[in-house]
This record gives sequence, structure tokens and C-alpha cells, in this order.
Amino acid sequence: GSCTMKLNAASELLPLSWKDMDIHPFVPHKQAQGYHALISDLTRQLQEITGLSAISFQPSSGAQGEYTGLLVIRAYLKSKGEADRDVILIPDSAHGTNPASAVLAGLDVKVLPSDSFGNIDFEVLKKMLRDYGKNLLGLMMTYPSTYGIFEKRVKDICELIHSHGGQVYMDGANMNAQIGLTSPGKIGVDVCHLNLHKTFCIPHGGGGPGMGPIAVANHLAPYLPGHSLVRTGGRHAIRAVSSAPFGSASLLGIPYAYISMMGTEGLRRSAERAILHANYLKDKLKVDYPILHVGKGGRCAHEFIIDCRPFKDANVMVEDIAKRLADYGFHAPTISFPVPETLMIEPTESENLSELDRFCEAMQGIRKEIEEIRKGKADKTDNLLKNAPHTLSMLLSDNWSHPYSREQAAFPVSGLRKRKLWPSVARVDNALGDRNLICTCPSLQKL
Repeated sequence: GSCTMKLNAASELLPLSWKDMDIHPFVPHKQAQGYHALISDLTRQLQEITGLSAISFQPSSGAQGEYTGLLVIRAYLKSKGEADRDVILIPDSAHGTNPASAVLAGLDVKVLPSDSFGNIDFEVLKKMLRDYGKNLLGLMMTYPSTYGIFEKRVKDICELIHSHGGQVYMDGANMNAQIGLTSPGKIGVDVCHLNLHKTFCIPHGGGGPGMGPIAVANHLAPYLPGHSLVRTGGRHAIRAVSSAPFGSASLLGIPYAYISMMGTEGLRRSAERAILHANYLKDKLKVDYPILHVGKGGRCAHEFIIDCRPFKDANVMVEDIAKRLADYGFHAPTISFPVPETLMIEPTESENLSELDRFCEAMQGIRKEIEEIRKGKADKTDNLLKNAPHTLSMLLSDNWSHPYSREQAAFPVSGLRKRKLWPSVARVDNALGDRNLICTCPSLQKL
């Protein structure tokens, strides 16, 4: 899905267990020289990777990095006497947190549509700049985009924004498709954040802790966030965005170890493998599923989108496909983002060929099950997809009234007999759960 994480190697995570990493963020500088050396070395690494001049490690998540980057841009424009610039253009192919971060930063969001290939519509962009150019703060784009393609005219877009006095913010969620191949600095970006949990192997899940540092071009460096207790940021620093001067600094050993051990060649190969794996899956699945927004050459970047809307005639929704994947032993990819009723698939470079083929086998098996419904060989409401996922308790129950067998439910492909991750929860009503607070805690009287 959109924020699929890499494999987290034990050698990268090991420093988290070191006692010396566990110090208070406000200790005097002389007691944290190791941390400052780590931060300095990692700063140089990320400067080289991004092609940008300065780094702030203060933001504690990707979304907070977006917010911080926009505040830095606002401070820069204010220093030029252009505080009235408050319009931010956000393509419909951008990462989902971008509009929320922009609104939080007090900006006026204008949505920029894409063309039939998923690229930013360049002609519409020019028209919007004629309309909003005088109040333009900038463009907030994701590169490669959330549609899974490299914007064909990305340099032209950056130049056009700059010509109207705006700045270009790049969402770094998909940075793992760039490393060693291109960089934000190379394409003309002014500021970007880096999802260290995604591109640089910090574990992702459970709500944190996270890291979302921002990298900025030289003219924005003076405005990086400062701190009241520890010297950090630029000479015209904006106020702190986190309570700690370098965010969740104990996590920084993970990306430092990953980058150092991978080296220049290894990092470039990781990006190439991520793109290769996505195109391998896309080409194998395009026979059975329609693919949205491939580039003119028929290739995607590091992820691609499967359109599940054509299956509505069989009463099959994207949610049914996602839940049936659990029976095949897979956690479902992102559903209905950035396009409703779609699956966004991002294999990353961490998966091997056998695992990619196993996923293809699952998706192809589900496609056959959909066809059984279409042909009337399976019931439209009581079928393998509508009842998925099937738990052990369901399969072992004496009460089995479905028109298909327990074997079809549990072992749709032969390999699952040797290796199967069993779903622990059966089908739930997602909408009901989202709209109603349902407490499963024991009553206070019994405690």
C-alpha cells in the first residue's frame, strides 16, 4: 500500500537496545557528543541523497514534516514581504495527508487535476497560475506520484511555479523510488520531507514513534525550526514543532545503519528493484485486472493501481477482494486511495521472486472466483468473497451452511496447506464500526 515499509534488519534495529542511546533530549551538549556526531553524519548522507542543502530532524512524522515544511516556506516568503501568499496547489495524485497539512498551516488549497495518463495537467496548471499566481505560495506534489508514475514534465512544472514566485514542496513518501536515480534537488524542489519509516527502514506501525525530517534548499535553511533549550535550526528559525530538538532521536541509528551498510550502489539498486518489482507484478496482473495510470511507455514507478470498479456487476467490491486476500495469507494493500474502489499495490524491493509470484497466484485465484459469480456458478451474496475472511473457528464449526466447501474457503491454492497465516477475525461491518463507538471493555462494576 501507500506506506508499505521495508524489511527491518536486526542489524539496523540493534542500536535501539544500547543503553548509551537512552539519554534525555535536553542533556548538555558535552554529554551527547555521540548523538551530535550521529546527527551530523546522517545529515550529510541525507543531503547527498536529496540534493538539498540543510536538514531538520525535529518533525516526528511525515505529516508533521509536511506541516513544518509549509511553515518554513511561509516564513521565507514573509521575510520577502510576501506574507499574503497563501494559495497552495495540490494535485489529485498527491499523498493523502497533503491537503490536511496545508489547511493546518492556514493555506487555501486548490486541487490540480491530472490528465488521462495520471500526470499533472500542464495546461490546467498554467490556467490556475494565471488565476492564483499573485497569491501563490507554491505547489505540493508527490514524486513519483501516488498514481505510481514519474511526472513526465516535473522539471517544467517546478520552473513554472518558480516563475510565479512560488515554492515547490515534494512529499517524500515515495522517495524509495528515487534514491541514486534522481533527487528532489535535481528536479528543482525547494523542500521535501522524508518518511524514515518507509524509505530508511524505521519500523512503521502502532502510531509511532516516527521521524519525518525535512530537507530544504539553501535559501530556506535559515528558517528551519529552532528550540528554546537546545540550539538548532537556522538564524531566522521558526518556532519548534516538537518538544524534543531532534524528534525521536533514538530512532536515527536505524537509517544511519541502513544507509551506511547499503552504500551508494546498494541504495541505487534498492530503488531499481522497487521499480522492477512493481512492473513485474503489474505485467503479470494486467491480463486479469485493469491497471490505472501507467505512463506513456506502459510502465509504472514503484507502485500501481488496480481498478476494481468493473467487478460491481458481480456484486464484488474492492473490500471483498481485500478481505479474501486474508484467506490467501496476505494483508491487503491500500484500498480506495487515491481512487475509490481500487487497490494500490507496492511490493517494495524487500520481497523475493517467490513471494511476488505467490501474491500473483492469490490475485489470479480471486479473479477466477469473481468470474464464477459472473457466470452464475457462485451465489452473488453467499460466496467466497462476500464471507471472507474465513477463520479457524468458522471452518471448525458444526454449522456450515455455505454453498462452497470449507476447503475452497481455507485452501484456495495448494501452497497454503504447507504455509498459511490464518486470519484471526472474521468479516466485520467496517462502516458500522467507523460510525459507532462500540466498547468491548469489561464493565467498571466488575473491576
